[in-house]
Order: sequence, then structure tokens, then C-alpha cells
Amino acid sequence: MRPKAVIIGPPGSGKTTIGGALAERLGVALRDTDADVERAAGKPIGEIFIDDGEERFRELERAAVAAALDEHEGVVALGGGAILAAETQSRLGGHTVVYLRVGLSEAIKRVGLASARPLLALNPRSQMRKLLEERLPIYERLGTVSVDTDGREPAEIVDEIVKALEAAGGGSGEPSSREEEA
Repeated sequence: MRPKAVIIGPPGSGKTTIGGALAERLGVALRDTDADVERAAGKPIGEIFIDDGEERFRELERAAVAAALDEHEGVVALGGGAILAAETQSRLGGHTVVYLRVGLSEAIKRVGLASARPLLALNPRSQMRKLLEERLPIYERLGTVSVDTDGREPAEIVDEIVKALEAAGGGSGEPSSREEEA
């Protein structure tokens, strides 16, 4: 059992939106690991950070990702920082990983400057720039399919992902070769 696709990308890249639309197109369910973390903790992510700290959040996140990759046959959307854990990076090997690229301006527009996201609380623009710079090499390395999302409609993005999945073996969840121009 393995997911058809695992969606990664920074905050504002559209992981949940695109993941849901892709799952619908493929006739499977979406599993969002951020929602799994909130369910396990019994509170929103922002409260986990405040009450329990980022370390506890990351622990819950690693467990949620591991469970989703082991148990879910549909589409899995990971939280933006899930890829920071070496354990998660290792687990993603052999999966079809769709990296949703987004530029700083577009990410800020989508997330908003008054974000409730804990890692963007103090100075959202500066923090988003820092997150993108820190995580970009990891997203690029892990993505077997990369898709630009700036200025595009979800349906257009999903069309591109489906074509890439079909080219890689019908969206079977089998590993795909890196798509340079996906």
C-alpha cells in the first residue's frame, strides 16, 4: 500500500487545495498530515506550538507522516516543514513526491501578512523568505515531479500533475523520474 502522490511545498504553495483537487481527479481520498497532527493533539497547530513547543509539534508531525505513508493509498499532503526531518526525507524515498513551487510574493499573498501560522508570526515576509531559502534545496531534492503554482488555477496545476503521473506509470504511486519541466 502506498500513496498515489505525496504533495510537498512551502506555506502558500497550495498543498491542501491542490492535494484535494488531485485526489478528487484520481478518485481517491486526500490525507492531510497537518489535520492528522491536530486530531492527535486535540488542538490547532498554533496552540501546539504555544502550549507544547515546536519540538513536540515536529514529533507529532513525524508520526503523522509515517502513518500516512504506510496506511494511505490516496494523495497525502504534508505540512510545509515536514520535510525538515531526516526520518521523513528517508521515508519519502521511492514515493512519487510532487513539489509545488511558489514564489515569495505569491506565497505571501496566499498566506497573508496577518498569518496565524506560528513560524510566520513575527515578521511574515522576512520569515517566509527565510523558510523558502532554508527549505528550497530539500524540496527540490525530494520532488520527483515539480510544478510551478504562481499565477495558475488549481485545475491547470492538477492537469499538469496528472500528466506527469501518467508519464511515470499511471499515477500508480510507483517512483517516477525527475520531471525537469513538469
